[in-house]
Amino acid sequence: MAYSEPYDKMDSKTLDISKAITSLREELEAVDWYNQRVVTATDEELKRIMAHNRDEEKEHAAMLIEWIRRNMDEWDKELKDYLFTSAPLGEHEEAAGGEHTSESSLPNLGIGKL
Repeated sequence: MAYSEPYDKMDSKTLDISKAITSLREELEAVDWYNQRVVTATDEELKRIMAHNRDEEKEHAAMLIEWIRRNMDEWDKELKDYLFTSAPLGEHEEAAGGEHTSESSLPNLGIGKL
């Protein structure tokens, strides 16, 4: 596992969160790989097996997201804001007076567009 900060300076909760995020990334990558294989396989039985495997990886990813929600600040709020809504993504914040700002509402600092 690669860390961007010194390992010995991180507490066990931070290390566990990093492990969960790494595992989530791996599960999502596995979903993608299996999905590509399902789409390109020519044998129907093999397609069914790989689709089953892909869906198992989705279950693993969902469990990891739930663990992260329970253990890392702000995830609960963000997931409640975005999951299982029918509003276009990002628009419900503006209607609710959310904290996020659009680029057009930022002050001009005289440094041009970044």
